[in-house]
Amino acid sequence: MKTTVILCGKLFTAEDETVRSDMAVVVEDNLIKTVMPAAEVSTDGAELIDLSGCFVMPGLIDGHMHCTSNGDTKDAGYENAAESTINGYLNLQKDLMAGFTTIRDEGCSNFEDVALKKAINAGRISGPRMITSGKTITATGGHADTRYPFETDPGTIGALVVDSPDEARKAARTIFKFGADQVKFMGTGGVMSLGDEPGAPELTFDEMKAALEIVNSRGRMSSVHAHGAEGMKIAMRAGIHSIEHGMLMDDEAIDMMAETGTYLIPTIIAAKAIVDNGVESGINPENVEKAAMCLRNHYTNLKKCYEKGVKICFGTDAGTPGNWHGMQTREFALMTEAGLPPVYVLQAATCRNAELVRMSECIGSLTPGKFADIVAVPANPLDDMSVMNDVCFVMKDGVVYKQ
Repeated sequence: MKTTVILCGKLFTAEDETVRSDMAVVVEDNLIKTVMPAAEVSTDGAELIDLSGCFVMPGLIDGHMHCTSNGDTKDAGYENAAESTINGYLNLQKDLMAGFTTIRDEGCSNFEDVALKKAINAGRISGPRMITSGKTITATGGHADTRYPFETDPGTIGALVVDSPDEARKAARTIFKFGADQVKFMGTGGVMSLGDEPGAPELTFDEMKAALEIVNSRGRMSSVHAHGAEGMKIAMRAGIHSIEHGMLMDDEAIDMMAETGTYLIPTIIAAKAIVDNGVESGINPENVEKAAMCLRNHYTNLKKCYEKGVKICFGTDAGTPGNWHGMQTREFALMTEAGLPPVYVLQAATCRNAELVRMSECIGSLTPGKFADIVAVPANPLDDMSVMNDVCFVMKDGVVYKQ
């Protein structure tokens, strides 16, 4: 058995809002054994890691990203599944080095995320712990229906296209058959698809309800891409687990999220990166215009969500244009700019996201018995959230990847 003692200048366990000074975390193999004052810990026979000048916290969890997308602002052209998988591997390394020891992938064209997860779990490659979605479910003409005119083979696009409850059930079964952990729906139009409207609902209540019968009967998770308020409400009535983006929500949608306990992943950085890079970077003008529209009231609505008790989690949509893997920690500062307290934001990326992905028993806080997923930054992010962009130590499952 290997014992590691980590000395922590400042320690945030995420179990509550407390930050403690001069603490130690004792790790045995891949698990946290104890958390105690540094002055009381014995280092005999243990490996010592001195982070006494750092702020130490649980491994970060990105609740919404796309491992095979690179953040390109110009069309990179068609990539086959093999090329896409290689991209995914390289991007996951960047995510891990940025402190994300667990990620929830929100859609890959050919189940590349499932293949990468299997390889990581088998120890063949390194990378964050993964929750996978595989292909998403959309409607004809909806977000992620990237077929060219008269192209009908759903195997050539990043989503399974459904136009009836029966087709939706089949799609959910197919996604699970090929190894995904959850089902992701495209409930409204999107920013980066051409010809649809972010505010317009796409999948019907009956279609989503039918697919969710399959999801919920297996005790699995579900998420929905939904900008528009009506699409959000349809998804919540159907029984969705989490809403992604929600940038065009209204007060009724906010109240429904609070009442139903539906999680919200706001992904501020996804729209902001598109607007900041603009058409001069190669992004289509229609996409930039839609991103600006989605961002316009997002901060105000997020403050309302917080005040009404909506469970806001942390997700970045890393891989979207200008939103590069390994740099998605910029979302921390954006969430505080929206009026969310800094400690609430840290918990969004740790204990609350662990609850989101139903893994609270093993990740999300520095609690004895949980996996030793530990990261550190050089200063206190509660004073300046920009330090989250400079993660200097990463341990996942007891193994140090960055020091």
